[in-house]
Amino acid sequence: MKYADYIEQIEIDSLWSGKKHIIWDLDRRVNILSGINGVGKSTILNKVVKSVSANGDIVNHLLKGVHVKTYPAEATHIRFDVIRSFDRPILNAESVSKMDISLATELDWQLYKLQRKYLDYQVNMGNKIISALQSGGLDSAQKAQEISAPKKKFQDTIDDLFKDTGKKIVRTENEIRFSQIGETLVPYQLSSGEKQMLAILLTVLVEDSQPYVLFMDEPEVSLHVDWQQRLIDLILELNPNVQIILTTHSPAVIMNGWIDHVTEVSDITS
Repeated sequence: MKYADYIEQIEIDSLWSGKKHIIWDLDRRVNILSGINGVGKSTILNKVVKSVSANGDIVNHLLKGVHVKTYPAEATHIRFDVIRSFDRPILNAESVSKMDISLATELDWQLYKLQRKYLDYQVNMGNKIISALQSGGLDSAQKAQEISAPKKKFQDTIDDLFKDTGKKIVRTENEIRFSQIGETLVPYQLSSGEKQMLAILLTVLVEDSQPYVLFMDEPEVSLHVDWQQRLIDLILELNPNVQIILTTHSPAVIMNGWIDHVTEVSDITS
């Protein structure tokens, strides 16, 4: 399998019933889609996501009218994740209720799945560190430290974001837990905004610095305005190889120098 580094262009023959032809040339790192309600921002994002199968197959031919050009052009697969905005009740609550955990919303379920990926990530990271140390050499310890740096960056970032409420990640746990004034909390006990930010940054971390595409549909909805301003920078700091494609209504998301990366739906429509 040949994985793409990023998406170069999105073309949609018909956004709605023969109307609106879309051509969107993308930046390697940050792409922000803006426009009034109902203009088609989420529809564009959803159509692109559906043009890639769950296991990353680029299947343009299976979804009529959607064409995704990647770099390199011969890529057959793409690594991607999708972040939605709303913390809605779980639709299949009956199945989840059979599990020995307390999950009430879609964000809870997303965090539950991310916890499993986080455990795998730590195992892989541990194996890499062991291999680096066993290789010997004067720089083996430095290599091991570099391997563990993204996890530490993630933990430090979450601690900084949550400091006003006194929450800190418990660093002796394999799964993510928080300490708060002597009490231990699980992620499902966080506020909607805290869960949203944790889900975004954990999604970025477990991709282990690989090139991949992060689709986000109005990710700022539950976030404090300060977190909205920092969102893009925090993602890129955690994985410089990510390509961000997001929709937003919030001016705060672009305040830290990203205004030149904003595309109006009308600008890519003919």
